[in-house]
Amino acid sequence: MHRHPVTRFAWCLIGAGAGISLALWLVGPPHSAFVLASLGGSSVFLFGLTRAPAAQPRALLGGHLSGAFFGIACAQLLGTSLLSYAVAVMLCLGFMLATRTVHPPAGANPVLMVYTHASWSALLNPVLLGIGCLVLVGMVWSRLYPKLVHYPVSLWEPSPPSLNWGGWSHSE
Repeated sequence: MHRHPVTRFAWCLIGAGAGISLALWLVGPPHSAFVLASLGGSSVFLFGLTRAPAAQPRALLGGHLSGAFFGIACAQLLGTSLLSYAVAVMLCLGFMLATRTVHPPAGANPVLMVYTHASWSALLNPVLLGIGCLVLVGMVWSRLYPKLVHYPVSLWEPSPPSLNWGGWSHSE
């Protein structure tokens, strides 16, 4: 029964629900926009694409924390202007590409942090606390199902695996 694809599929879905539920419960309603936007996307990676480099802790932590950091910094320095949003996203992407910590859902963080004019405490709650919930549930959940790949697959796997920024073709 454990090897049946439908059972594994349901296990992934329930795991994602358990992870985001714990995050919502601990982080709380004032931060629900953050949790629903970027951590919802992270749940897809952790529970649906467990082996993907973007799902590993290096990308998850680096992407979310850098996105929140640059969003908060830009909000503090530039307010909620269009320039603030643009610079925050540019800095976040630049950091993630340069450090190979690309986690696509974390691209929402700079926008959310500017929009909410978040304070520096947001790095801990909701960002780090929310990520911690997903990682904890992912680690436990993946070990409860027989022969399911254990999360994390690799703590320090770079995302992307190679420096192919912008997807340049090999013929250029």
